[in-house]
Amino acid sequence: MIHRQEAVIGGRVMSIETGRVAEQASGAVLVRYGDTVILATVVGSNEPREGIDFFPLTVDVEERMYAAGKIPGGFIKREGRASEHAILACRLADRPLRPLFPKGYRNDVQIVITVLSVDQENDSDILGIVGASAALSVSDIPFSGPVGAVRVGHVDGQLVINPLESQMGQSRLDLAIAGTTDAVMMVEAGAKELPEDLMLEAVRFGHEALQDIIKMQEKLAQAVNKVKRPFQAPTVDEALKSKVAEFVRPRFEAAVHNPNKAARSAALGMVQDELVTVLGAEFPDRMKDIITFYEKELKAYVRNNILDNGMRPDGRDLNTIRPISCEVGMLPRTHGSAIFTRGQTQILSVITLGSPGEEQVLDGLTASESKRFMHHYNFPPYSTGESKPLRGPGRREIGHGALAERAIAAVIPSKGEFPYTIRAVSDVLSSNGSSSMGSVCGTT
Repeated sequence: MIHRQEAVIGGRVMSIETGRVAEQASGAVLVRYGDTVILATVVGSNEPREGIDFFPLTVDVEERMYAAGKIPGGFIKREGRASEHAILACRLADRPLRPLFPKGYRNDVQIVITVLSVDQENDSDILGIVGASAALSVSDIPFSGPVGAVRVGHVDGQLVINPLESQMGQSRLDLAIAGTTDAVMMVEAGAKELPEDLMLEAVRFGHEALQDIIKMQEKLAQAVNKVKRPFQAPTVDEALKSKVAEFVRPRFEAAVHNPNKAARSAALGMVQDELVTVLGAEFPDRMKDIITFYEKELKAYVRNNILDNGMRPDGRDLNTIRPISCEVGMLPRTHGSAIFTRGQTQILSVITLGSPGEEQVLDGLTASESKRFMHHYNFPPYSTGESKPLRGPGRREIGHGALAERAIAAVIPSKGEFPYTIRAVSDVLSSNGSSSMGSVCGTT
């Protein structure tokens, strides 16, 4: 049976429909806004994955070139690896949804968002979040949603819900917000030097607007009336947990509070080894649980010490910044280079100028466009003292690169003032927290 809900969002009709397509998925919906249409599906495994200590959720965005009436370029003429835009859309959808699954849930869950039609005015990214939440809501997968999402712009001095793409060129704000009825789950924004009070107002404005989207999903779930599969959270061995806590807490005092990351890690490693030796002999078949309890105790100790005593692991209070140093002109043959160091986080940022003809041409679902400022972020394994295979940029690197790019793009001179193409590359040489913001500083 086909079920459909619709509401006016930002002056235009948004509809969510289920029961028409992809009936073998655990949940599937079509979301339409203007002439932009996405299909969101979710499938969950029946049994938990063994031997893992994380929730195996994957979110994929498939951009079909036919959605914009295009044929893929190149010789193959077929969609290949996900575009940067699609990867950022995956991350955008993942963030507000992941916290709403039951604690301890270990069943595989795959969300696939397929862009079927694009009208060049209504953004598919926001529809992807809405569609994924709606698909989960009508499925039998445990989920504490639904989640609504909107984009907020600032055009002609007014906040606008889901501004058209043609309006975004004049907007001083590009803010994506997702939330539940009573909480904000995710905010991602870029702005042209807006005051803080206006940013807060935009968050409140967006959260109020997304309530109608949540109501649509609630009505849709009620109409489908699919029973959620039972889930029993894993039982916790309180006796073993107490033994671990009793052993490690007094030892954390000396091991945790060290300003040097490598020394701190070594000290904590010794605590863990000692714990495994002592309790491992008593509980030889519970080694995995012992390590799990150790990690939870360490997290709780650090967190509580910050909240209760205002002290971070390296001994700083909440307002003290690590020592900062900046050096420029490090590389003799580059157009611009700098090393930014904050504590044990160190970034090498390099700038290259090119002619206008070297702009990046974006061959995606949107109308043909190009980008004259690019920021690329690299996170090699040696930056954290690890040995790993070198691969191409992953989702995290692409996301961090886009984050820094958005921060800097707002203060790049206009094309009329400075027509050159700019490529910034930030190589993380050492990482001990906030390398993405270090990339912003180094590039600046």
